[in-house]
Amino acid sequence: MSLRSRWMGLVMAALAVLSLSGCGYNDFQRLDEQVKAGWSEVLNQYQRRADLIPNIVSTVKGEANFEQETLTKVVEARAKATSIQATPELINNPEAFNKFQAAQGELSSALSRLLVVTENYPNLKANQGFQDLRVQLEGTENRITVARNRYIKAVAEYNVLTRSFPTNLTAMLFSYSVKPSFTVANEAQISTPPTVNFDKSAPPAAPAASK
Repeated sequence: MSLRSRWMGLVMAALAVLSLSGCGYNDFQRLDEQVKAGWSEVLNQYQRRADLIPNIVSTVKGEANFEQETLTKVVEARAKATSIQATPELINNPEAFNKFQAAQGELSSALSRLLVVTENYPNLKANQGFQDLRVQLEGTENRITVARNRYIKAVAEYNVLTRSFPTNLTAMLFSYSVKPSFTVANEAQISTPPTVNFDKSAPPAAPAASK
């Protein structure tokens, strides 16, 4: 190979690198990693919540005449949510992502219902162990909200890059597709964590009507 050919090869390689950089290739790499990190933290917080539930259910079971249907729904919702394999690839599969999201939403609803019902049981409200578990659950719900918001922001930046010109050409070339995010309805649900009320003088909340 002649010196001229080598020189032209180096020039073409340099232009290719500059072209990739100018078309957002490096930004795709950075934002893709941010999305993965954000999703990992969401999963960590969901797992933290799932790990708390058996202790909560066990403590509530000790209260005589507690509503069995409410407990059953929590146990079933947890089983459904944890049965879905939450792999990193889930964020590239909108159908699987929505299924996972729906299962977590059902678990949030079941837990909220459980905490409402426990307000009708003075012994549970006076149980220090149960109070501690409720505080841990509220803290975990708040961390879930923070983690989800960070994920939503990272996905929004990534998706804008995917849809915008000329970076959309880079996306097509390297198979960077739009990633799913949490829906507005589910976000409204998760943004209101279960309320912890330890004011024993306050009247108990009326239980919601069974569906």
